[in-house]
Amino acid sequence: MNDNELLILLRSDPERGLAQTVALYSAYVYKIAHAKLSDVCTKEDIEETVSDIFLIFYNIGKKDNFEMRSVKAMLSVIAKRHCIDIFRSQSKHEQMTSYDDLENVIADDSTDNAYLLEAIHRLGEPDSSIFVRKYYFGQKNTDIAKDLGMKESTLNMKLSRGLKKLKKMLEEES
Repeated sequence: MNDNELLILLRSDPERGLAQTVALYSAYVYKIAHAKLSDVCTKEDIEETVSDIFLIFYNIGKKDNFEMRSVKAMLSVIAKRHCIDIFRSQSKHEQMTSYDDLENVIADDSTDNAYLLEAIHRLGEPDSSIFVRKYYFGQKNTDIAKDLGMKESTLNMKLSRGLKKLKKMLEEES
C-alpha cells in the first residue's frame, strides 16, 4: 500500500487507516525514536513514545481530515519533534536525580572521588556544572552549551582551561 492509498483509507475509515499506518510504519518510527532516545530512555519508554507518536499523528490527521502530502513525512516530523521534547524532559529529570545521587555515591565511594568533586566545585560556576555534566553525566558538548546558553566554542575553551586549572589544583594539593 502506498501513501496515497493509505491517505484515502485514513479519510474513509480512520481507525482501519491508523491500524494500517502502524503496521506499515512502526519500524520506521521506532528507528527514529530509538536513535534519539536510547541514551536517556528504556526500551519500554521508547515503545511508549512510538505509541504516543502514532496517537499524535492520528489526532492531527483527524483534525485536518488527513490532508497531507505524505504519511511518512508527517510521521517523521512528529517523531523527531516529540523525541526532542522527551529527550529534554528526560535529560533534565535525569540530571536532577543523578546529581544528588552523585554526591552521595562519591562521598560514600572513596576519598579520591570526593576530593576530585570538591576540586571541581572550587572551579566555580559555570565551570563546575560543565565538568559535572561532561565527565560524570556524559553529556555532549553541544547539549551542554545549548542548555547553558553559550556557544560550543566557548564551552570547549572553558573545558580546556578548566582542565588546566584542575590539574594545577590537584598537583599543588597532593
